[in-house]
Parts: sequence; structure tokens; C-alpha cells
Amino acid sequence: MSATPAGQRAGKIMLMLAWVAALALATHFFGVWEQRQVNPNPQPESVHGRDYIEVRLASARGGHYRLNGQINGQAVTFLIDTGATAVAIPRELGNRLGLEPGAPVALSTANGIAEGRRTRLASLQLGDIRLQDVAAILAPNMPDNEVLLGMSALKQLEFTQRDGTLVLRQSTR
Repeated sequence: MSATPAGQRAGKIMLMLAWVAALALATHFFGVWEQRQVNPNPQPESVHGRDYIEVRLASARGGHYRLNGQINGQAVTFLIDTGATAVAIPRELGNRLGLEPGAPVALSTANGIAEGRRTRLASLQLGDIRLQDVAAILAPNMPDNEVLLGMSALKQLEFTQRDGTLVLRQSTR
């Protein structure tokens, strides 16, 4: 029985390592690609005009608009929801953000009536757009990874949507 020469063993090991590296890179690439399909605005760019700040958002798969931003300086992911009266924050996320639950409020949801709690956001940031003292609701039974960006924030901005792009504009006058 003859032993495999050292050069052949090293070649087989290198080939196997190359396959492992290729699979790891492919997995990473497709993971990033899939995440961009869900949230194509992980770091929204801001445009500064003479008297405005503008953030342009690409629509995600299904036509929704998601973007990463901040509440009180802490990173969150927003889902734009013009049908929501207020910014709606999952209760568990609100706890992690240190938000104080206030007066109870009845919420009409797709699953029926639920009890939320009013709260205030000292700051809310979307790119370079900054809003102060925004009314919000701590809502039960919401998936804890997304904040619905409702009209209590959006009414402070101009917004237009066309061809898969949503433009949020804040006047700086």
C-alpha cells in the first residue's frame, strides 16, 4: 500500500478549503442580497437644500418603505405607514429603548381591539431629518423588530411617492 504524496494531500486540502470559502462567500452575498430586498434603505442618504433636508427611499419587495433610523439615539428599523395615526412601537422594543408608558389607549388592529400606552419620543431621526417630541404608542403583540412610522411623525414632513421612490422632506425654515 503506497502513501499519498504530501503534495497531493496538500492539494486536496487546498481544494476543500477553496470550496468552503466559496460557499461561505456565496452564503454571505445572498444573505446581504435578501436583506436588501426587505430593507433597501439601511443607511438612507440625505440631501441638504437651501431650506430643506430630503431623504429618498427605495421601495422594498412588495412596495413597502423601510429604513433604518433612530429613536432617542438608539437604532431601529421603521416601516412607513401612512394609515397609522401615530408612531407605533412594539411594547418590548419600547422597554429596551427606555420609553415610559403613559395613559392607556384603545387600539384598533387587524386582530381586534388591544390596549396600548401613550408615550413621547424625545427625538426621532431618519437620515439627517430630526424630529423632536413625537407622540407615539407602545403597542402589544407587534413583531418587536419594526416601528410603524405613522402620521404623528409624518405630518411634520412633506412626502411624495412616485415610481418606487418615496421622498421625505423637512423644511429647515
